[in-house]
Amino acid sequence: MKISTSLTRRSVVAGLALAAASTAVLPADNAFAQAKKTTSGKTLYERLGGVFAIAAVIDHFSDAVVMNPIVGKKSKNPQLRKWHTKNLERLPGLKFMRTLWVCDVSGGPFKFVATKPGTTPLGLEEAHRDLRISPAEFDEVAAELGRTLDHFKIPKPEKTEVLEAFAAHKDEVTAGYVKPG
Repeated sequence: MKISTSLTRRSVVAGLALAAASTAVLPADNAFAQAKKTTSGKTLYERLGGVFAIAAVIDHFSDAVVMNPIVGKKSKNPQLRKWHTKNLERLPGLKFMRTLWVCDVSGGPFKFVATKPGTTPLGLEEAHRDLRISPAEFDEVAAELGRTLDHFKIPKPEKTEVLEAFAAHKDEVTAGYVKPG
């Protein structure tokens, strides 16, 4: 899938501040996003370009994750492999939910409500528990996010902020992982 290169850097960052992905405990009042305001007073959501930019980046990122050999269709993790081969009819909805999630955690006006509520307001642990995502697999998704940010030539400060926000949710996303042995 080709993404328009006419998107601004801010637009691209907006979509990736997530993704997915797809993860730390954030209060429902977006205190994290409010704390991340720049000296200009803009939230991360505003600096990223808003919902349309976020949606475009989430679309690109989500497709890249599906094709990733470690966490996508050819993953050694049977749960991830099954999701990325037998549940792709759900991908448009997942992209929508990821977009809402990023908008919410970045201080935007849209609110994410988990389809499988967990112990946090954003419910990522329950949505990912059955996928048994390992810490290494989470790191690969983060690397895919970094590659997507690089693809769109996102400036280092924004890229760092996005990746830090993503990494903050590692414990939630990997909550279902059971180390073999």
